[in-house]
Amino acid sequence: VRHGFTPLLSPIIHMLGQPFHVEHRNIVENDPSERVSAEASVLSSRVHYYSRLTASSDRLLSPPDHVIPCQEELYVYSPLGMAFKVTGGDGGAKNPSIITIFAIWNTMMGTSILSIPWGIKQAGFTLGIILLISMGLLTLYCCLRVLKSPKSIPYIDTSDWEFPDVCKYYFGKFGQWSSLVFSMVSLIGAMVVYWVLMSNFLFNTGKFIYNYAHNVSMSDTEFGTNGSERVICPFPDTGDHRGNCSSGISGLYLNTNNNYYYGNDTSDTAVFDRWWSKTNTIPFYLIILLLPLLNFRSASFFARFTFLGTISVVYLLILVTLKAIRLGFHLEFHWLESTQFYVPEFRLLFPQLTGVLTLAFFIHNCIITLMKSNKHQENNVRDLSVAYLLVGLTYLYVGVLIFSTFPSPPLSKDCIEPNFLDNFPSSDVLVFVARTCLLFQMTTVYPLLGYLVRVQMMSQVFGKHYPSFFHVFTLNIFIVGTGVCMAKYYPNIGSIIRYSGATCGLALVFVFPSLVHMISQKRRGELSWPSAIFHSLLIVLGVANVAGQFFM
Repeated sequence: VRHGFTPLLSPIIHMLGQPFHVEHRNIVENDPSERVSAEASVLSSRVHYYSRLTASSDRLLSPPDHVIPCQEELYVYSPLGMAFKVTGGDGGAKNPSIITIFAIWNTMMGTSILSIPWGIKQAGFTLGIILLISMGLLTLYCCLRVLKSPKSIPYIDTSDWEFPDVCKYYFGKFGQWSSLVFSMVSLIGAMVVYWVLMSNFLFNTGKFIYNYAHNVSMSDTEFGTNGSERVICPFPDTGDHRGNCSSGISGLYLNTNNNYYYGNDTSDTAVFDRWWSKTNTIPFYLIILLLPLLNFRSASFFARFTFLGTISVVYLLILVTLKAIRLGFHLEFHWLESTQFYVPEFRLLFPQLTGVLTLAFFIHNCIITLMKSNKHQENNVRDLSVAYLLVGLTYLYVGVLIFSTFPSPPLSKDCIEPNFLDNFPSSDVLVFVARTCLLFQMTTVYPLLGYLVRVQMMSQVFGKHYPSFFHVFTLNIFIVGTGVCMAKYYPNIGSIIRYSGATCGLALVFVFPSLVHMISQKRRGELSWPSAIFHSLLIVLGVANVAGQFFM
């Protein structure tokens, strides 16, 4: 190309979509006098023959595989009789399988891990474990269907397609826009959960610092366990655990944040509690910090801190392990009836866990992009399965340990909170470190999520990622306002996760992957009754999962 061969080379290169090939011994390095062999000339004639049969956009008469050599032996052939090896045309670095597996694990490890123990409590210990394993297998299968969906489309180059493009191919504009809407539900739902959690973590972090600085002694012993490893029940007067508290709280007073202090109320403490409220003030303080960050044109600065997610999850695993060792196991099996301190093994509230798990195992809207960077594409199925196995084991480890070591008696298992960190007092140093790390990590990830929402929505509606400051600011006001309202009036991350997870999972996990697979099989004449029944059952399960969130 550098020697002026571009007009002559373009028909060959354009038709193949890649450079031409000759044998290794015919490569010209620095000696321009060496010519190519007769075999290379014959191969060149074949390429010209195929180029005359069809246009480059029509793949019906594309050169067969035996004509085009493997990727490692591609060279540019000059009509002047020279062959030049192409270097540096890889187009992007590829990752080994181990990097790909942990990238998927790191992407899936989100806020849902904090609600897994609560979900197991809602379903029952035995049924919760069964559902966690089953949902992991179902979502893995549907994710594999998403990963393979572009390759099922014949005669079209789908190498740069994402799943919304596949939905558009099969379902037209409806598929494209519906996949966008449900993807927005998952992203905005995650941002709402982040806002609620950041309000929670900021409140407890500030409370810890204030109490330490002013030597304020908090007492949660009336609503929790005694000793150095205290576990608390934040709302002891609600649910089945009512009346589990000890009597004799005359020396305590209850403030608006459900904290108990020894002695009389002081003016300084009352003023602090008034201006440092988990629901009344903290959600509004976050606006000052996060709203300006959402309006940045680029999120590349915040992408540098994504490694904090891995550090936070690893620290949570260490924290759970230490707490389990110090608290010990507290389990009794009551299969259908609850007792004063224990919940039954099978409960009718199990759809709340399936809703949480749908979002916990959700990676379907970006799995194609993640797997493109895998160095060995033939191992995609294996690597994705291993990643799901690691994710499932992580959820199972946290959920089982927190539930089984929760001290019952004196506390009921029903005291387990949607955010299990709320079951530890703000004075706990190890939990304080966890909250601080998670707060900083979420502060950096939140603008990234807002950037993804903006790019997907604005590019579809206006054709630009950043149409104007007014458009972006209006969208961000809506997102932030939703988070503030939920943090003030309904700060239950378990319910927010299960509703958003079941809703987005209905389309992107169950319905669209199953329909796409059945339609592609039908067009190839390979659709069988067992396949149709199985994938139809997946769609029914997705619908039942959404319905269960409202009726259970």
